[in-house]
Amino acid sequence: MVNHQIIDDRSTTLSIEDFAALRENLHEQLLFRQEQLQQLSSVATTRADALLDRQAASQIEVRVKLAASARMVLTDVEAALTRLDQGSYGTCHLCRRRIARERLMIVPQARYCARCQHVREAGR
Repeated sequence: MVNHQIIDDRSTTLSIEDFAALRENLHEQLLFRQEQLQQLSSVATTRADALLDRQAASQIEVRVKLAASARMVLTDVEAALTRLDQGSYGTCHLCRRRIARERLMIVPQARYCARCQHVREAGR
């Protein structure tokens, strides 16, 4: 069930149209990451015999890192779609405040408001 509430965040709101656009964007990202992972895994298996070559080994390392990154984004996108379905989309996981519309339009899978994201990154 989709929650079509309007989310107030100081001077910004998410309209029903925003929710639809964000859902579409997340779905496109989901498909892109799934396809990316499929391509990366198919390339890696067809080049298994080239492991002895240094260049091939470094290319495989890059593909492994790309695949890990794609899996991480895919997980975030799937979680955002779940939050949309459950009606909790747009709420920061740390402070429980609403995430700014502008942030969600740029990073629709965002779990944290900009302030909490900054705090998390500073703590790394």
